[in-house]
Amino acid sequence: MQNRWFRGVITIVLVVLFISTLMDILNARTAQVQELPYSSLITASLKHQVTTADVNPSQHVVSWTNKQGQHYQTVYAPGETNTLSAELNKAGANVTVEKPSSSFVWIGLIGDFLPVLIVIGFVFFFFRQSQGGNRMMSFGKSQARLQADNLPKVTFADVAGVDEEKQELEEIVDFLKNPKRYLDMGARIPKGVLLFGPPGTGKTLLARAVAGEAGVPFFSESGSGFVEMFVGVGASRVRDLFEQAKKNAPCILFIDELDAVGRMRGAGYGGGNDEREQTLNQLLVEMDGFGVNEGVIVMAATNRPDVLDPALLRPGRFDRQIMVPRPDQAGRRKILEVHVANKPLDSDVDLDVIARRTPGFTGADLANLANEAALLAARERRKKITMKNFEEAAERVMAGPQKKTRVLSAFEKRVVAFHEGGHTLVGMLVPHGDPVNKVTIIPRGMAMGYTMPLPEEDRYLVTKEQILDKVAMSLGGRAAEQIVFGEISTGASDDLEKSTKMVKQMITEYGMSEELGPMTYGTRQDQVFLGRDLVRQRNYSEEVASKIDQAVRHIILQQYERAKNILLQHRATLNRIAIELIERETLDAKELQEILRATT
Repeated sequence: MQNRWFRGVITIVLVVLFISTLMDILNARTAQVQELPYSSLITASLKHQVTTADVNPSQHVVSWTNKQGQHYQTVYAPGETNTLSAELNKAGANVTVEKPSSSFVWIGLIGDFLPVLIVIGFVFFFFRQSQGGNRMMSFGKSQARLQADNLPKVTFADVAGVDEEKQELEEIVDFLKNPKRYLDMGARIPKGVLLFGPPGTGKTLLARAVAGEAGVPFFSESGSGFVEMFVGVGASRVRDLFEQAKKNAPCILFIDELDAVGRMRGAGYGGGNDEREQTLNQLLVEMDGFGVNEGVIVMAATNRPDVLDPALLRPGRFDRQIMVPRPDQAGRRKILEVHVANKPLDSDVDLDVIARRTPGFTGADLANLANEAALLAARERRKKITMKNFEEAAERVMAGPQKKTRVLSAFEKRVVAFHEGGHTLVGMLVPHGDPVNKVTIIPRGMAMGYTMPLPEEDRYLVTKEQILDKVAMSLGGRAAEQIVFGEISTGASDDLEKSTKMVKQMITEYGMSEELGPMTYGTRQDQVFLGRDLVRQRNYSEEVASKIDQAVRHIILQQYERAKNILLQHRATLNRIAIELIERETLDAKELQEILRATT
């Protein structure tokens, strides 16, 4: 708004300066000639002293020259042009009468009406400012957007992989369509629905689907849209948002990223006077205070439910809390069907295989996967998307694009081949390891190469033996380097970090250590001034901490020796895998099984 004020004032000043400069230029010649009264001109003409006279009827001015060559200017009365010209002719002067010019007329009119034009310009400028609804006064208005009717509506058919969550929300839709059925039974629909879960699982899409199914107005706002640097603005926007929602009831009011405004009070240096806390207080009052919000259902989404204020989560506010998890294999299959519906697929594309090869992918990841596959097919000038395009897209999403320009030396290529061969061989031979789907020494992202295990099914529980097998597989690369080259490289740094983390969790969180027993070591402590970020605090002595460190070291060394023994027993297989990787750069599951059968 300040920029618009500044531009308006600058424009008016420039116009005034332009008109003033133009008038000065036109009058410059007049200002340089000596002006004499009318009587002096008549006296000079009677004495036959006037040689030339230039009469300007439009300005009632005559410019004349005497016999000495001196120039003068005289103003005469309107209507005296003809009489003056006749007298000068009698006196023997060379008289010229200029024709009236329209430009001088217009300049005169502009000069007369310029103050009026400036006033009209100011009035018009202020009118335009107020026409948009006085922005200074609307600063505390809500910035929520009402979904337009002409936009394509999202329904439950557009949301896949979250069948149980959709069932929970169908009750909300049914209430918005048939409220009398519930009111007659004395039932009260939940005032608020909180959707929480990892990023990209479809929380916002579910909220839009509820609005699309119910056919009611849908207001959307982000949590950060309430909080401003000016005190009181957030609370004002909350009030205005609920007023708009009440006028359009029944409706759905959706707040995305609720944790931006709903963090626990006291989690800051501003205390109770903090602007964010005032905004949260107003939100709590609007959701369940003395006011009545019949027909207004508040939905919110967040991936940090642990930092929300407990007052938001109590019954009467967000009554229903729905966890939106990562989809399982069947859910991934349905999500892929939605995202490939408008894409031409080749006959070799198997969505079941793609779903099985993408454990842990969210709905957003799968949408990105389908889009990347389409981009790769278009880049190759194909008319249909092939299975190879999907496999390459999955690797791009998980590990990044290929670094074809990163050229490894012969020695580095050999080290990477044996390193990845060590991971692969240990992963294939441990009893609880996931089948290795692919191994490559083509650099991707920050990795020089990688091994891709593929779980046969989704797992929700992990046993101690499975964790130990994963640790052994992670250490297999370092063990292979030591066996073959007698030294180790920096390529195992990420493997060591993952192994240490898994073993430490196994001991301190899962109680899987025989030495320390079935106990949990460390508690989750709420750090108020860090916004309730959950960190693990020690609740044990230095003696116990030393035992934990010893147990972690013992298990890691034990699994490292285990990996070395497996590789030493199958050294021929390790050599064959490494040689094939150096020559072909990539091996799939079928080729790895053939090498294993041929060398054992």
